[in-house]
Amino acid sequence: MQEIIEKKSRFIGYAARMDSESKAKEYIAEITRQHKKSRHVVFAYILLTSTRYSDDGEPRGTAGLPLMNSLQRRGIENAVVVVVRYFGGILLGKGGLIRAYGKAAGLALEAMLKEEE
Repeated sequence: MQEIIEKKSRFIGYAARMDSESKAKEYIAEITRQHKKSRHVVFAYILLTSTRYSDDGEPRGTAGLPLMNSLQRRGIENAVVVVVRYFGGILLGKGGLIRAYGKAAGLALEAMLKEEE
């Protein structure tokens, strides 16, 4: 778990290796249960059988796509990345959302890779 604060919004990133879509969905559901009071739970995953991402109510392309890009840029497969946002009351705009979600995802993925070493 990695956390950043951007204009009072909390972004908490998680990343884990997964070998099936059902396990990825369970992982996302568990994080969603842990953060019931959050505003958004955004995810992306790349598996051998499927690829998917969700903006979970954020403006289209500002949340799930940056997570997917983080996976693709690093060449990571068989993994899921999830970022939870607690809204801080200040609008970040599209650019701000893209940067914050991308940064939180990148930190979570780097932590996952470090654990694998």
